[in-house]
Amino acid sequence: MVKAMPLEELYEQQIKPRPKDERLKLLAMIAQDLAAEAKVEERPKRNIMELHGLGAEIWKGIDAQEYVNELRKEWEHRP
Repeated sequence: MVKAMPLEELYEQQIKPRPKDERLKLLAMIAQDLAAEAKVEERPKRNIMELHGLGAEIWKGIDAQEYVNELRKEWEHRP
């Protein structure tokens, strides 16, 4: 089995001596590779219906129409 070269050594010997445009191309390749992996690891999309009923206990015992009427009264009295 071949022992892997430490990254610092690999950089100094193989990458740093290359022309700037090649190093930039390598950097872009690595960025694209990492971005592709990140897309795979994204969290699954959520469905808005998962929020159904969330916070229902806050509104328990409150009449919706009365609540709206109170809000409208507040708006009428604002400067």
